[in-house]
Amino acid sequence: MDTVGLWTVFGSEVTGTAILILLGVGVVANVSLPKSFGAAGGWIVIIFGWGLGVFAGVYAAATSGAHLNPAVTVGLWVSGADEYAPGVDITIGSTLVYFAGELVGAFLGAVLAWAAYRAHYNDPDAAGTQLGTFSTGPAIKSPVDNLITEIIGTFVLIYIILRFGDTPGELGPLAVALLVVAIGASLGGPTGYAINPARDLGPRIAHAVLPIRGKGDSNWGYAWVPIVGPIIGAVLAGAFSHVSL
Repeated sequence: MDTVGLWTVFGSEVTGTAILILLGVGVVANVSLPKSFGAAGGWIVIIFGWGLGVFAGVYAAATSGAHLNPAVTVGLWVSGADEYAPGVDITIGSTLVYFAGELVGAFLGAVLAWAAYRAHYNDPDAAGTQLGTFSTGPAIKSPVDNLITEIIGTFVLIYIILRFGDTPGELGPLAVALLVVAIGASLGGPTGYAINPARDLGPRIAHAVLPIRGKGDSNWGYAWVPIVGPIIGAVLAGAFSHVSL
């Protein structure tokens, strides 16, 4: 099998993750920003928007195995898989390329979502709602509980991905999309279910640097939870995948 170059991996992950985040941040903006036609669409709209964002992102990043998420990359590594995608060996170098592509793509996707809703973000009535369209936050602030929620949600995501196949590209995009919808419906309420460090960090950085009127701070005090929780959940899922059931 032909080896996929790391530049190709990087470009594929940037593209797929950017599309995922564009549609994911976009659906939250549509529901949350007060003068959007989708305002007050509710949680069900949001979780299906994120699921369909995953659906599109997996297709877009098929060349690299469509990780779109550092937790997927870590879970595959811990599981003992030989390749991240057909022709992409698991090495420290390739791991860092996946991480970089996922984070850059998440940032770019958030910037594109902001561009699509720029007038709405700058509207005075939107003050106080902007950060929640970019990144996650707890419904009840309790760092230990919030961390546990993210660990559990990410464990479910990564373990089921590993049970279906060695890479997300082998699952079929619809299966992954429905899994994300299911996690959002069942486990998303306490923290907004990041289950993806890049999904939260990239848009949070975008929120911090973009010129948005009345945006407030970027809540960096919480930012470690949607990074550490998903990584722990991914490690546990990868380790548990070795257990014979």
